[in-house]
Amino acid sequence: MTKTQQSSKQSEVDAESVPSSLRIVCDDASSINLQASEAAEEGKPSLRKFSMVAYTGGAMRLGGWPYPVVVDLAGMRVTRKSRPILKDHDRASIVGHTDDIMVGDSRLEVAGVISGVGNTAQEVIATSENGFPWQASLGANADKVVFIPEGKTATANSREFKGPVYIARKSTLGEVSFVALGADDDTEARIAAGQAEGDDDLDGNDPDEDNTESDDSELDPVNASLELSAKPKRTNTNGVVSKMRIEAAAESKRISGIRKVCAGKHPEIEARSIEEGWSVTKTELAVLRIERPKAPDQQASQPMYRREVLEAACCLSVGLDETKLLKAYGERTLNSADPLRHIGLRELVAECARLEGHDIPRVFGDGTATIRAGFSTMSLPGILENVMNKTLLSAYESTPIAAFDLCSIGTVSDFKEISRYRLLGTGGFEKVAPDGELKHGKLSDQKYSNKADTYGQILALTRHDIINDDLNAFMDIPRQMGRSGAESIDELFFTLLLKNTAFFSSANGNLLTGPDTKFGPESLTIAKTTFRKQKAGPGNKAKDQKPINIRPEFLVVPVEIETDAELLMGSAQLMIDAQGTPTKIPVDNPHRNKYRVISTPHLSDSYYQGASGSAWYLFANPNVLPAFEIVFLNGRRTPVIERVEMPPNTLGMGFRSYIDFGVNSQDARAAVKVTGE
Repeated sequence: MTKTQQSSKQSEVDAESVPSSLRIVCDDASSINLQASEAAEEGKPSLRKFSMVAYTGGAMRLGGWPYPVVVDLAGMRVTRKSRPILKDHDRASIVGHTDDIMVGDSRLEVAGVISGVGNTAQEVIATSENGFPWQASLGANADKVVFIPEGKTATANSREFKGPVYIARKSTLGEVSFVALGADDDTEARIAAGQAEGDDDLDGNDPDEDNTESDDSELDPVNASLELSAKPKRTNTNGVVSKMRIEAAAESKRISGIRKVCAGKHPEIEARSIEEGWSVTKTELAVLRIERPKAPDQQASQPMYRREVLEAACCLSVGLDETKLLKAYGERTLNSADPLRHIGLRELVAECARLEGHDIPRVFGDGTATIRAGFSTMSLPGILENVMNKTLLSAYESTPIAAFDLCSIGTVSDFKEISRYRLLGTGGFEKVAPDGELKHGKLSDQKYSNKADTYGQILALTRHDIINDDLNAFMDIPRQMGRSGAESIDELFFTLLLKNTAFFSSANGNLLTGPDTKFGPESLTIAKTTFRKQKAGPGNKAKDQKPINIRPEFLVVPVEIETDAELLMGSAQLMIDAQGTPTKIPVDNPHRNKYRVISTPHLSDSYYQGASGSAWYLFANPNVLPAFEIVFLNGRRTPVIERVEMPPNTLGMGFRSYIDFGVNSQDARAAVKVTGE
């Protein structure tokens, strides 16, 4: 290396804040040769070829670069010989492709064919045939650019250049484009080439005359011409040069605006927007999009399922009826939940945390981080509350409640005691006298009372439950709550029924005792007769009171005589006569299918005061005449589960379940008790 070369090398400084791409645009043009290529085969369309000297190694004036630019051909990299040929650097406007690219010491030569079949290629061919002077533009990436300051020199392309000047020591050739007048909207940098010493000026002026662009005398021209005809054509470019200057100013303003928007924070967007000719507005939108807050980590915290899907999966996991779930959630949600039909508490807690954007560990471990994140969400308690309500309701509805068959159902709006009044018609229609006078009937009323109270319990989802990961075991608690809610209604009813000695009494005419009351056809006949002879007014025995003529519909028996009652109701014939004496000849059963049998273990269980394994009852339809009444607060007949705040010393999540109801006796004429002695 000579001393001059060493001095030049030392003067090179890495350039900063300069464009990352180049546009090498020819400054001369010639018409297109429309002759078919030699490679055309018979029966196939001919292809037009072209060739050009794209660059002669000199310094160029490029828009956006404050000083002349030299592309060092020794550092230019060509990834492959075949590169796309476009129109106006538009990737959608295909003209053809290159078939040869040669990079010499001081020349860059390109050859190719117009192989495009669309409107763009046809436009280039047709306008060339009409004599339009197309020019060529080559795009390259400036991988390494150095700056040669004023007073220093550097060597490139076998020649020496004086500073200030930029030298692209490393570059990568991109694509080739046909452009009009050496410029278009997508061009980031255009060549305003100077002239070589000794050549004629582009305007046809003598080179010795004084020129306003004095710096151009030190620059080599860019000689990139399309050799599509034998002779290039000279054109007067007075107007062209003026137009190029205006466009160069606009381009410089666009690039300056883009750099201001990017502010050095988004070099990739800045390079692309300059290269592809984006407007300042489009660049600003791209910057806004990339600066939006990013979603949580896709691998660790990205939610895979919606809340409804997780809730449906929990319902499937605890075995709720899929037919009801289909109506509640719909087919699409239920299908999405099917892969999770065996979901556990661990997975549920983790998915709820991800659903609300929490970053949780991929491995559960001791569960501390996952449980803390899950407990802080609104999704987990909401999902658990809904699933527990459905589980409780399913268990509640599947538990038989005898009281619902034997009692009327009412509603109250508060917990105060209420009074019920029932009018009694002790008179009746009487014959109208000849004078047309109607006599007043006799009306009286009876008063009954009732009130609602609250029954319930509390449960907690603890850290141990989640680590044990048994959702089904946890849901056994609301199942038991549902059964307890149903059983509490029957418990209150049968407690009142069995110890209410004042309700079933001789004074009310609804109690049968004695040795002939053992359950059987004869005692059932006596009980039915007693029931049918109930009087309309109070006291039930006054001679001036008429019978109410209400039939019993329910035969209520303990489990000890359940089989006997079912046989008596189902048998067509009996082997005893009307007096209960066994016979050898069957007789018709007068009680067949007359009553609906209701059998419960409560009647004979020693837990209840007054329980008996032999006593049985006849009840009227409670909608006609109720013996007992159940009232519910605001008409809600099912228990409810709600989340509650747990005290600080409890590591878990609390839930409470309760139901508001009350039971009380009403009309003694609607039931008859038989002691069954």
